Amino acid sequence: MKLTLTTSLILMLLSGCEKKTESVYMDDPWPYGVTYEIFVQSFADSNGDGIGDIPGMTAKLDYLADLGVQGVWLMPISPSPSYHKYDVTDYRGIHPDYGTMDDFKRFVSEAHKRNIRVIIDLVVNHTSSEHPWFKSAAADKYSRYRDYYIWANFDSIQNEISKKEVTLDSDNITQWHPSEGNEKYYYGFFWGGMPDLNFDNQEVRKEITDIGRFWLEEIGVDGFRLDAARHIYPDDQAEASHDWWIEFGEAMRSINPDVYMVGEVWGDYSETAPYLKGLPSMFNFDFWRGIEKTLQEEQNQGVIDDLIEAQTYFAEVNPDYVDAIFVNNHDQNRLLSNIGGDPQKAKLAMSILLTLKGMPYLYYGDEIGMLGKKPDPEIREPFLWDSSTSAKEQTTWIAGKNSNDSTVVPLSIQKDDPNSIYTHVKKLIKTRTSEPALQYGKMTPLTLPEDLMGYSRKTANEQIVVIHNLSGDEVDIDMSDYDGWEMLFVTGGTVHSKGSLPAYGSIILKESTR
Repeated sequence: MKLTLTTSLILMLLSGCEKKTESVYMDDPWPYGVTYEIFVQSFADSNGDGIGDIPGMTAKLDYLADLGVQGVWLMPISPSPSYHKYDVTDYRGIHPDYGTMDDFKRFVSEAHKRNIRVIIDLVVNHTSSEHPWFKSAAADKYSRYRDYYIWANFDSIQNEISKKEVTLDSDNITQWHPSEGNEKYYYGFFWGGMPDLNFDNQEVRKEITDIGRFWLEEIGVDGFRLDAARHIYPDDQAEASHDWWIEFGEAMRSINPDVYMVGEVWGDYSETAPYLKGLPSMFNFDFWRGIEKTLQEEQNQGVIDDLIEAQTYFAEVNPDYVDAIFVNNHDQNRLLSNIGGDPQKAKLAMSILLTLKGMPYLYYGDEIGMLGKKPDPEIREPFLWDSSTSAKEQTTWIAGKNSNDSTVVPLSIQKDDPNSIYTHVKKLIKTRTSEPALQYGKMTPLTLPEDLMGYSRKTANEQIVVIHNLSGDEVDIDMSDYDGWEMLFVTGGTVHSKGSLPAYGSIILKESTR
C-alpha cells in the first residue's frame, strides 16, 4: 500500500502539531465517557499503613479529573473478612481499613464537584458466611433469617445430582456445603464462604432493594456494578434471574431515573440479551477476548465487525443499551502481561478502546501500563505513584510480590514524558471527550489489509476515521480519500517522512467542516 498525502497534511504530521479545535460537544458525555475501575486497597494510602483507603482516593480526585475520566467504579468497599471484599458482612457499612461512612460521603461529594460519577460494586448473589443473617440462620433453623438462604438435606442433594451422573460423598457436594451442627447443607455457588441468598423469599428482595435505596438516596452514589448478575438463580431458572433484575431496575429508577447499572453476565448473545430488560449496560467479554487475540497475533480478527453485530443485537432488546467495553479488569490477567509487555502495544490497546462506541472502562494502572498475572492478588497490585515505595500515597499491602516494581515506569516519571503511556492515554481521553462521534457515532469498519484495523465514526454533523497499525513494522497507508481532513491524534504526535504509520501506531482524522 503506497501512502498518498497532501502537502499540507504531510507538513502537519511531520511537525507533530495537532490542530486545536473548540469542542462542539458541550454536554456531559456520560454515559459514553470513560469510567475508571479502582481496587481501593491498592490505589492510594492516606495514613501510612500501606493499605489504600477512601481519604487517599479522595486526595487523588484531581488526578482522575485531570486524566479526564467521567466516572469511577469502586470494587467492594463494605466490611468483609476477605481482602477482595466480595463476601459482605454489612451492606450499609464501610470496611474499617478503608475509612468511615463520613469519609465516603465526602468522597462522593468531592467527586461530584469534579463531574465524576461514583459507581459501587453491589454483591447481592451471596453474602459472607460471617454475615449476621447467615450466622443466625445456620445456628437456628427457626431464625427469621433461615429462609434468606437455600438449604437441603444430603439425601435430596444426592438424588438430584445422581441424575447428572456425578458421584458424591458427604465431603464433596460441589456447590452444597455442610453447616456445622446442622443436618442440612446450604447452597454457595462460588464457595462455602459465600452462601447464596434465596431470591424466592420476598423479604430478601425487599432487603436488597432497600440496600440499593440506601446507597442512592442517603449516600448519593450514581449507580451499581452488579456482581455475578447471572447467578441469582441457577442457569436452568434463568428467566427468574431476568425477572429479578427487571424488578430491581425498576425500583432503582423510581429512586433515581438516571441511575446507571451494569451487569456482570458471561455468555453468548442469547444468554446475555434477556438481562438487558432490567440492566441497560453489560460488560462485553467477547470484545475483551477479541482484542487480546488481535494484539497477540498482530492481525485483524474482525473484532470491529463483531462489536457492531453485538451492539446492534443488544440495542434491539433495549434501545437504551450502553456497551461496557474494556481490555482489563480485576478478574483477568492484565492484557499487557498476556501480549508480551510491550509498552507500544499497551498504547495500541488504549487507542482502540478509547475510540470505540460504548462506555470504555479503564482498570486502575492501565494508564501507566501495569502488569499482572493470576493469582488474583497479583492482578490487583498497588498503583505505582512513585519510584519510591516510601512515597506517602504508595500502598504496600502486597509488598514483595509486586511484578510492576521493576518493570513499569511509575506515574511520577511518565507524567513528564511526552511519549509515555500515561501521556498517550490522557490525550486520547481528551480527544474522545471533545468529539461526539468518538463517543456515540455510528461505527462502520474500513476494508484494510489484515495488519491494519480501521473504522469510521459518524454523527449527523461530523465524521471521524480511525486507523490502527497492528504490526511491529511501519505500514504505508493510502490517505488519498482524506485530503484536507484534520488530524486529531497520531501516536507519538508524528509519522515518518514517507508517511508510514509507525509500529503499533494509530491515527484519528476528522472531516473538515471549514
